Amino acid sequence: MSLDGFVAGPNQSLQEPLGIGGEQLHEWVFPLEAWRRPHGLEGGVVNESTPVMEEELANIGATLMGRNMFGGGPGPWSRTDPWNGWWGSHPPFRHPVFVLTHHARDPLVMEGGTSFTFVTDGIESALDQARRAAAGKDVALAGGARAAQQYLKAGLVDEMQLHLVPIVLGGGARLFDDVENLLDLAVVKTLAAPNVIHLKFEKKQGPP
Repeated sequence: MSLDGFVAGPNQSLQEPLGIGGEQLHEWVFPLEAWRRPHGLEGGVVNESTPVMEEELANIGATLMGRNMFGGGPGPWSRTDPWNGWWGSHPPFRHPVFVLTHHARDPLVMEGGTSFTFVTDGIESALDQARRAAAGKDVALAGGARAAQQYLKAGLVDEMQLHLVPIVLGGGARLFDDVENLLDLAVVKTLAAPNVIHLKFEKKQGPP
């Protein structure tokens, strides 16, 4: 997230999926060995962000994401030129992914263990399906901003990792638009690393 609260830059499109300037938000993670390895890339650096990324990727059994993060543009899915995501034929997830959308589509099974299921009946249905698919492991909420906002407003987020990048985007998609408060979440850890500050939030525990 940028200093002014954006998780993507303005004018998102198929050519600029993260919006203008949005890729700068991820420049801290691209060189990491812990990020490169799941993407089938060799080499990479190890620094203070490494344990954060390793923890974030560990024990995930299923992932939730919005239509914009999966991509392909708005509206019904094309039957003649189907969009299969940004990640090529070997997506890095390697587990079931559930995509929030208003337009039905048959499930998409990719190589390497990744499958995409397109859910049209709301965030709770998607979460229920993801929990069953995860079989006791964690369910990751990948984004984008609209999907995250819906789960935050519904109080369904148990843990949140924010990666605060020292840039100002000036426009785009804000993570916390229409989110009135984070009263159920409390900061439990902060960590300064090269080009980013990591903040971890967890759901507050009620009285015993």
